[in-house]
Amino acid sequence: MAKTNIINLIIALGAFNAFIAVAAGAFAAHGLKNILSPEYINTFKTAADYQMIHGIGLILIGILSKQNPGRYNTTAAIFMFIGIILFSGSLYTLTLTGTRWLGIITPFGGLCFLIAWLTLGFNYLLNKN
Repeated sequence: MAKTNIINLIIALGAFNAFIAVAAGAFAAHGLKNILSPEYINTFKTAADYQMIHGIGLILIGILSKQNPGRYNTTAAIFMFIGIILFSGSLYTLTLTGTRWLGIITPFGGLCFLIAWLTLGFNYLLNKN
């Protein structure tokens, strides 16, 4: 039962992040176009794109976990979610506040994305089932 709750949470987090990504993309296109520089608009859109991709990734991990539950799927989901927070979150905050030092955090989010995808890939490559 607890495993089902975790899987459902992973799928829900993916869906909520996809929702936020759509809203952020619309906000960038319509609400920020006269406020931010083109460079910052592009950075904001990059954050939304990566949030969407990894939101869908979370949904995928949840669906895969229903078929083949395992701790590596959960580990991949955790890294993916942390990556969204660090990568997209730092870029959103950087563009909206102009706090450039937040750019230091962004690569750690990217590293979390890489770890998540590698964990997921090796989980299935080395799976004996």
